[in-house]
Amino acid sequence: MTTSTKLKHGDFTDLAKDYSKYREGYATSVRDALIGLVGRPAAELDAVDVGAGTGLWTRIVADGGFRSVTAVEPNDNMRAEGISDSEGYSISWRAGKGEETGLEDESADLISMASSFHWVDFEVGTAEFCRVLRPGGWFVALYNPRLIEVNPVLVDIENELKRLMGERKRITSAHPQMVKELSDKFNASPRFDDVVVLEGRHSVEQSIDHYIGLWQSVNDVRVQLGVDKFEQFLDYIRERLADAKKLEVTYLTRAVAARAKK
Repeated sequence: MTTSTKLKHGDFTDLAKDYSKYREGYATSVRDALIGLVGRPAAELDAVDVGAGTGLWTRIVADGGFRSVTAVEPNDNMRAEGISDSEGYSISWRAGKGEETGLEDESADLISMASSFHWVDFEVGTAEFCRVLRPGGWFVALYNPRLIEVNPVLVDIENELKRLMGERKRITSAHPQMVKELSDKFNASPRFDDVVVLEGRHSVEQSIDHYIGLWQSVNDVRVQLGVDKFEQFLDYIRERLADAKKLEVTYLTRAVAARAKK
């Protein structure tokens, strides 16, 4: 396992396998709502997932029956895991990033970034997305944080993390204030003429090893805590869950969708 001292913010090179193995997906109801926003059958639409990582959200999109699905991912290791994990899916993978996708003008009806939009320069990225979107197409930034309030054990673990983090601020938790701020930015942008906030829940049962593996795949927390405090945090989780065999974990997919001006 790579130690936190080797990690840099936004670099998932050494976390790709853990990301592929442990990360959970997103609510399919949000995908279906996005198709409704575009206003045409999925079979008539071309979708692009930017910052696709290992393809967790990309495969959910592909299951929606889109005419074409393209995954754009800048990290070679993450992209390689995504290609492997997506065997059997009709997904076209390519290198690229939010600020420079390499895609043709007006070639997509829906562009998404799942748990990755925070790494992109807002102005440069949205200009790129609007270039690639067809008139009236939609961009969506979505996240899938754990809904810890429904499980007291997860609340305890989160409180321990807050104690260890101190004054440090997590940047990827998709808390309501972050969603509001993102919605406000899209509403203020001259590139978009409609903004919609969507939410959907889904629950999964996880082994304790799987739950710990999820934390090992996280970049931001590991970088900010450093090696010793991150291991201290994992030790707390192991002790807190010592008598448990499974965890019921609920995820809340939060999405901010914006329609490109025609």
